[in-house]
Amino acid sequence: MGIVAVVDVTAGSSVGYLALVSLGPAFAGLVGGWRRTALIGLLSLVFCLGLGIYDDVIGERRWYSAMASVAGVTGAGIAAAVMRQRREAELASMRSIAEVAQRVLLRPVPRTAGHLRVAVSYTSALAEARIGGDLYEVVTSPGGVRVIVGDVQGKGLEAVETAAVVLGAFREAAHEEDELEGVGERLERALERELQGGEKFVTAVLAELAADKGVVLLNYGHPAPLVVRADGTVTFAEPPRRALPLGLGLHGTAGPEPFATEFAPGDQMFLYTDGVTETRDPAGRFYPLGERGHLLKTDDPEAALGALRADMEEYAQAPPHDDAAMLLIRYRRV
Repeated sequence: MGIVAVVDVTAGSSVGYLALVSLGPAFAGLVGGWRRTALIGLLSLVFCLGLGIYDDVIGERRWYSAMASVAGVTGAGIAAAVMRQRREAELASMRSIAEVAQRVLLRPVPRTAGHLRVAVSYTSALAEARIGGDLYEVVTSPGGVRVIVGDVQGKGLEAVETAAVVLGAFREAAHEEDELEGVGERLERALERELQGGEKFVTAVLAELAADKGVVLLNYGHPAPLVVRADGTVTFAEPPRRALPLGLGLHGTAGPEPFATEFAPGDQMFLYTDGVTETRDPAGRFYPLGERGHLLKTDDPEAALGALRADMEEYAQAPPHDDAAMLLIRYRRV
């Protein structure tokens, strides 16, 4: 508005810049509230009146046209500001609901579970929604501490609903089934009922940790957990053979084979989703997780995950393109 006034005074009344003063309330309606838009509109009318007096055009048709333009744009800007504020309020409400749903779906894991120390980190690619299709849970059962980390195929509410089915079935089966394979079969049946022949599936890794038995793993097409030994050695707990994800195992194929790995005091196991390993740098290279085991040696497990998450962001030099769930389990020294 100030620029328009300066140009109008400089160019003279014959050029006809007067109506451009309406740009003030037009832009105000895009970025401000309705009160601010109304105030800017009133100020625009004052500008228009002042310039009309300076240009000696008051009473002419173009002056009335300019005043009507300012008043009309101000009214439209106020209406636009009111509608935008209502949409923003609705979006804020939806975000709050999403946060509540996230807390219900992915409950905080216990910081300690038996002989274990546990930390978790979850980052959604939809930062505004704060909710995605990755899942995790830690349950203390009679057979030991049972853990699941998984990734639902797809995005959006359907992925969240599928994750809820898997977590609900796991929380129940982890307490009732004697063997880890039984837990996996319960998850398969629950997904079969939910998906009803659909194309959705869930990659997941199930783990059972007992103080006297190490770790038993069941991998349903999921990235292999990273094991960091007390001496700093880093290995991946690869399954003896690859298996289909959950939701596809009842199509006549064999399920995954449980396998065991040693887990001694001072050892750590890092379970994650592919949002971690599929992080790319600007050149398109995948995140070298196997070379980052030293970041997990921090005394505080939450700080260790924070350091790894910060390293991923620095590596990618961009916001995350996929959900990333990370679960760090430490065997506490006695």
